[in-house]
Amino acid sequence: MVSPITVSPHPTPDTSDPPSKEPPAHHVGSPPTSFRNPWPSAGPERSGWAALKFKVLSKHTILPIPPKEELVTVRSPDWGADKKGLKATWFGHASFLIETTARNGADRGVRIFLDPVFSDRMSPVFFAGPKRFVPVPCKLDEVPAVDLFLISHNHYDHLELSTVKYVYQTRGPGQVHFFCGLGLKKWFLSCGIHDDDVTELDWWDARQVKVDGVGSVNIICTPSQHDSNRTGTDQKQTLWCSWALEEVAEEGGTGSEGKAKKLFFSGDTGYRYVSEADNDMDRPPCPAFAEIGEKYGPFDLALLPIGCFLPREFMSTVHASPEDSICMHKDIKSMRSIGMHYGTIRAGISGQYEDVREPPRRWRECCEKEGYTWGKEIGLCDMGETVVVEDTE
Repeated sequence: MVSPITVSPHPTPDTSDPPSKEPPAHHVGSPPTSFRNPWPSAGPERSGWAALKFKVLSKHTILPIPPKEELVTVRSPDWGADKKGLKATWFGHASFLIETTARNGADRGVRIFLDPVFSDRMSPVFFAGPKRFVPVPCKLDEVPAVDLFLISHNHYDHLELSTVKYVYQTRGPGQVHFFCGLGLKKWFLSCGIHDDDVTELDWWDARQVKVDGVGSVNIICTPSQHDSNRTGTDQKQTLWCSWALEEVAEEGGTGSEGKAKKLFFSGDTGYRYVSEADNDMDRPPCPAFAEIGEKYGPFDLALLPIGCFLPREFMSTVHASPEDSICMHKDIKSMRSIGMHYGTIRAGISGQYEDVREPPRRWRECCEKEGYTWGKEIGLCDMGETVVVEDTE
């Protein structure tokens, strides 16, 4: 079967710096055998054992789940069927379905899964690990046909084997393409995905993807401040990343009334290292997001993390707080940012420190403190809701 999906190189923005003969700062080894966060904002290196020790020695108990009416509202998705534009449907945590603006003559845009996870438990086993306390808004077989997967990193709450296999087996080889960071392609191949259906990228690598009869989109692998592992022995052996998406204008425009739109997906990321203070904004931020904003901004829509951020002295290097993500919103030059990575599971030690109502409350407080309009520049959405950046004449 001939694949309807074509992946081709896409030029990155010119830079005044000459190409370096040295390996990138985030590579360990040449060729890389592992990766690192190359900024002071990443703080000291910490092992998985350090996290376990912190959790075990903590005197905090798991916080209770509040009543249903105080949790995220869940609705059945309608996929924004009555609207035209760039669409993002939230399934909880960091999982989204993106659909680019449908061009004239096409009944839909390019559909892209971002870190899709549909199981009740985000874990290598079904009987232990982080479990959803808010149900998924629909079943996987109710999701419209997907063309692309973008995976930010390989943690179980962002990369789910059952979802990858189901979509690939349902759609068939050549009908869906997977994008991931360096080193992660071999995992997809071990799952039965064909080599031609997986593209792994380094930070700042870009590809243009054309889906026959549907449209085209530029995919850019951009930095984030995080880590990776799926076992106790593969720490940081695959690259973590964020993603920038650009709709590709057809000849004579986008094929619709509006301009080509841009979306940013942060994946999992920290923003600044905090040693003890709960909100020490004087510490240096991760410079990658300002660089993303300069190269690819402004963005019409950004999906930014606001939860699983406590305790700050341990989580700040890898999980952004609402205050951090307001700064990220500015850095990447986002015109509208939606909070995510909250309201779904209690990840790791955050369940002992973070009330699940805290992230959305602080996100709104930060919005109002900075003078933004809630629901316009900064906001949230229901689980199952589709946020649309509509076409304007």
